[in-house]
Amino acid sequence: MVFSRPVRPWLLPNAALLAAMTLWGILRYPHLPNRIPQHLGIEGVDSWTQRSIGSVFGLVFVYLGATVLLTACAELTLRVTPQAEMPKEAAPFGNGLVRSSLNRPRTRASAIGTARALLVLNACAGVSLLIGCGVLWRSAPDPEVPGWSFVAMLLPLLAGTAMTVAAAIRDRRTPVN
Repeated sequence: MVFSRPVRPWLLPNAALLAAMTLWGILRYPHLPNRIPQHLGIEGVDSWTQRSIGSVFGLVFVYLGATVLLTACAELTLRVTPQAEMPKEAAPFGNGLVRSSLNRPRTRASAIGTARALLVLNACAGVSLLIGCGVLWRSAPDPEVPGWSFVAMLLPLLAGTAMTVAAAIRDRRTPVN
């Protein structure tokens, strides 16, 4: 797949995070205990599983899937005709065009901003999952998880979500010429 020029540089942090997460997992795998955390709750580890490729690299696979999905969404956002570029003469033919243009980016620039925001959101999700990997890939089978780990995982997601919402609000405030 050939990525649009506005998307390419914004994919680099996502690729770097995915590579770092994978390499770290490969290096940690031989040193992990036979029983590793499967799920983290508010009070620490509340579920355990046997060490396997699927259980150890589950978060890596989730991030890979999210990267593919959000990159495709960013790419499709850039391929949609913005409202500002839609033909004016088609509007009198009914509400179909008006309704279908509600979810379109207002301008090409706002489409680029939205696509970049989606990739930043994905990078923030990668940072959150990288923190989760650090918690799950500990050498000692200890059910105690530091209380700050939940907050540390949540903050990047909240920041990425805020940036994506800000891009959407900016798009809605952009006038269509």
